Amino acid sequence: MKASNSAHHAENSVKNDLVFIHLLNDSSGSPLVLNETIRAVRSLNLQIKLYIGSHGDGILSGCGIPVTRYWYRRSSGSRLLTLFTYFTSQVILFFKLMTDRSISRNALIYVNTLLPFGAALYGKMTGRKVIYHIHEISITPRPFKYLLTTITRITSCFNIYVSDNHMKALYIPGVPARRVYNSLDADFVERSVISTYAHRYERYFNILMIASLRDYKGVPELIALAELLHGNSDIRIDLVVNNDAMEIKQYFAGRNLPSNVTVHSRTKDTAAFYGRANLVLNLSRVDEWVETFGLTILESISFGIPVIVPPVGGPTELISDGVEGFWVDSRNIDLLKEQVLLLFQNKELALKMSADCRKRAMDFTPECFAENIRKVIAQIS
Repeated sequence: MKASNSAHHAENSVKNDLVFIHLLNDSSGSPLVLNETIRAVRSLNLQIKLYIGSHGDGILSGCGIPVTRYWYRRSSGSRLLTLFTYFTSQVILFFKLMTDRSISRNALIYVNTLLPFGAALYGKMTGRKVIYHIHEISITPRPFKYLLTTITRITSCFNIYVSDNHMKALYIPGVPARRVYNSLDADFVERSVISTYAHRYERYFNILMIASLRDYKGVPELIALAELLHGNSDIRIDLVVNNDAMEIKQYFAGRNLPSNVTVHSRTKDTAAFYGRANLVLNLSRVDEWVETFGLTILESISFGIPVIVPPVGGPTELISDGVEGFWVDSRNIDLLKEQVLLLFQNKELALKMSADCRKRAMDFTPECFAENIRKVIAQIS
């Protein structure tokens, strides 16, 4: 009994100065950026820990710091059920934090995305400073967006945005803010540097799209494009989704999937797909989902792969139209097909764009990101 009490006391004697909070641990952009943020601050003389929702086993599972999970189940059912499980998770998160004696009295609460508002309320009510690293912009329904942004306005002492467009579009009055561009992790960058871009691989022109299986991410537009390109036997399309096999089956049930499209389930090794891609697409619908940054775009140009991106939001800060790729509204399927075929047929243009992509990627190094994050932490601490 004494040994048990001693161990419990030793555990609680370590006081955490910085607590990261995230909801869904998958392989999407926001946990990838949080993983880089954790790497950036590990060099500081701080005790840090991470709270993440219990649903998912993604990039944050290997973040290398102590992790506490709180209950969360991502529902694929009705929106009402989704909201119920979400709000329940935030109540649980709030009380879990309230009973955590390992958190220093002056700890900084770092909330990743607008979603884990339970942590922000905890920080405000206990007199701890709260930082929000905001990634989203297209939040629905409108009352939900109002709730999240209001909590942010009341609780946050500093907001980090991922692009200038993002900061303008979701500016929260009264809260100091700064834009910090995302970066890629060092391991990914190393793989991209040694990869050589080619206009074809084994005679095929490979088109890649990495996205969640959501209509607003442009999956129906990709299928429509594939049907238009079906007559070009040298063009193949890979769709890598942030979903498992069952979700893929459910999404495509009753839909016609063209034979030139291969759908791949969730993977932690997206670099393997970039290594054999000749063109990357981001077809997010401009009227439903404005990309705040577009991490897959940065991943693409890091590999020297030309990209086609939406003409709005963060992607326009990454890509210049006609330089590293093209700006195309995915609703304009004829223009989309035209630009794809232009790169398919024009090897010289594709190689020129590839070289420009690599130059542009140098502006988003992990070192630059880490330095900016550490500056924010030092400023607020």
